Amino acid sequence: MVTVTRDPDRFRVLPGEGYDGVVQVSAGGVYGSGVLLNGGRAVLTSAHVLDGSDVVTVRMDTPAGRISVSATQYTRHPLYDAANGNSDLALVWLAESAPVSAERSMLYRHDDEVGSDISLIGYGLTGEGLTGHVDGGNVDPAKRLVENRFDTTGEALKEALGRGITWDPLLGSQLIIDFDNGSDTNDALGVLMGLNDTGRGSAEGLIAPGDSGGPAFIDDKVAGVATYTASLSRNGQSPDVNDTQDSSFGEIAGFQRVSYYQQWIDQSLRAADPNAPTRSEDVETTIREGDEGIQLVYFLLEFHGERDHPDQWLSVDYATRDGTATAGEDYLAVADTLILYPGEAQAAIVVEVIGDDTPEPDETFYLDVFNPQGGSFGGGVAQLTAVRTITDDDGWIA
Repeated sequence: MVTVTRDPDRFRVLPGEGYDGVVQVSAGGVYGSGVLLNGGRAVLTSAHVLDGSDVVTVRMDTPAGRISVSATQYTRHPLYDAANGNSDLALVWLAESAPVSAERSMLYRHDDEVGSDISLIGYGLTGEGLTGHVDGGNVDPAKRLVENRFDTTGEALKEALGRGITWDPLLGSQLIIDFDNGSDTNDALGVLMGLNDTGRGSAEGLIAPGDSGGPAFIDDKVAGVATYTASLSRNGQSPDVNDTQDSSFGEIAGFQRVSYYQQWIDQSLRAADPNAPTRSEDVETTIREGDEGIQLVYFLLEFHGERDHPDQWLSVDYATRDGTATAGEDYLAVADTLILYPGEAQAAIVVEVIGDDTPEPDETFYLDVFNPQGGSFGGGVAQLTAVRTITDDDGWIA
């Protein structure tokens, strides 16, 4: 990350201080960044980070130190278009569940991102806004945090730049930020579009090489995935402080808009899970906790009504709730929105159960499902609740 200040350590995110689910993704001798998603088995990153590579490794900073987890497979978005920065997304599946300490992230599912403040996390090159990133200056990459704001969309920027530009972003799919230093002269989107806003002060920063695939968070939810930087000019005016594409003041950066791609992300995750139940009779309501690591337990949500039209999305919100089991000790709490897309009548929700070797009684936790959109639970019911039992296998005696 390139920052306003010359004190880059100010922006380092150390293990144990949050964002432990932001990871380094290495492939083919290069690296980028990524973010661990709910369920603890998949990392969202950029497709171009994985170009031409058969071997992918994910490195995580944990309170116990940095660990490496190999990937079993990955999939890139089928419409990935490097030339225009479109659909630059990939999902990497881990060979094993991530450590409990690695924070899982939800997707930001609303389309109101423009104008929102964001936190950018990644392992990219460091530097300072006046001079740009420093090549080779991050030999042992550290995870860093900067702030910015989603300023506009790809199509709005393209329209402002005029017909001479060959870049063709998919409508609604890209979010754009600029790197401000408080000067109107280097306010990129002010110069290029008339969007005059000189930024967030000393906290503002921009992505740099190695940050590709890293998340942009709105309220701790993944709203964007870092894709590219650019140094642009319009009508002979260049806001770039040094006219070199190096993540310096006056440049812009583009992000894949997660709300636009949420259907591909959700359905890819579902398709990759061979253990998710697809019939109610296959759902197991108990799970042995195991002595260590993570075990997975599933809930299956089914819709038996009629859609108003074939392309309608149906959704519910859901959240785990303690019974005799305690979130963070016995299982990992989760709260999110589940969407049934056109053609879908069911989907599974996975919860991670934490193994230990402490003798204890069997314990329970709940999943509450509420706020149905596009359908109802029937009979005036406002909430559905299911329970799961974690069975002890450590010799507890009553």
